[in-house]
Amino acid sequence: MNSTMLKSKFFTRIVNRSTETTGRIAEPYWNPYYAGIGIGMVLLSAFVIAGRGLGASGAFTALVAVGVEKVAPHHAATNAFYRSYLGDGTTSPLKDWLVFEIVGVLIGGYVSGVLAGRVASVVEKGPGISSGARLGYAFFGGIAMGFGSKLARGCTSGQGLTGGALMSVGSWAFMIAVFVGGYATAYFVRREWL
Repeated sequence: MNSTMLKSKFFTRIVNRSTETTGRIAEPYWNPYYAGIGIGMVLLSAFVIAGRGLGASGAFTALVAVGVEKVAPHHAATNAFYRSYLGDGTTSPLKDWLVFEIVGVLIGGYVSGVLAGRVASVVEKGPGISSGARLGYAFFGGIAMGFGSKLARGCTSGQGLTGGALMSVGSWAFMIAVFVGGYATAYFVRREWL
């Protein structure tokens, strides 16, 4: 079976699932070039309006810092990492730009999914893997990405979009490593999707 037939079967399966779960055919995905231009315009707007770029991991770190402060205030006060997020206590770290950005991403993603007819309680997976294994892989991958984002001092959106737009050498090296790692790993997990 050639790759065009596999892609066709995969996308037909997605359309059939969306029809079964929502009762209507899902809208097609955006052209990736238009989506890229859209993301670029959002990034430019973020710099102009907020004076900062895009990112996600900082919001989750702020949430963790607030949680640690509530559970173990002495530990949070004596730990330099948590103190850097908690500040002097005059403002809440949850009022940070990145927290509002992530809330907007969640709401916008849901609204977009509803309008496109893609909101359904379905685990997207290939026929060669169970839903439980797929969710386990997703959980493990999310933990690995979160750990990696702290090591790299930024997530893929912060490093790739914001750092790349600022021509940061470290961000470009990070994104090259992400793509090389993704292509190297895809060979080993391709049967899970086809």
